[in-house]
Formats: sequence, structure tokens, C-alpha cells
Amino acid sequence: MKVIVLILLAAVVVSLFSGLFFLVKDRNSPGSTRMLTSLKIRVVLSISLIVFLVAAYSFGWISS
Repeated sequence: MKVIVLILLAAVVVSLFSGLFFLVKDRNSPGSTRMLTSLKIRVVLSISLIVFLVAAYSFGWISS
């Protein structure tokens, strides 16, 4: 379970930095949607991480 959480957190951080890269790289291209796609991926990964943690807590895999 720890591995899944770490992989999702790493994917969120990678998506964050790819969005920063696309923000700087596509500054002169107003029609580029790569940063928006990176944001969408980061939001989906964050929501899936939260859902996974809530599910793990409700199944008793995480003790309080």
C-alpha cells in the first residue's frame, strides 16, 4: 500500500513540474494546451490518491 501511495505522489510531482516546464516552454505559443493537459492529469491523480486513501482507511488497511 505504501508503494501505491508513493507512486501516486511521485506522479503528482512529475505532473506539477511538467506543467511548469510547459508554462515556460510554450510562453510564445498561445494555442498550446499542454499545460492544461498537465493540470488535468495532476487533478485526476490527486483525486485518485485521495479516493485510494479514503478507501484504504474504510477497509481498515490504515489504522488511526
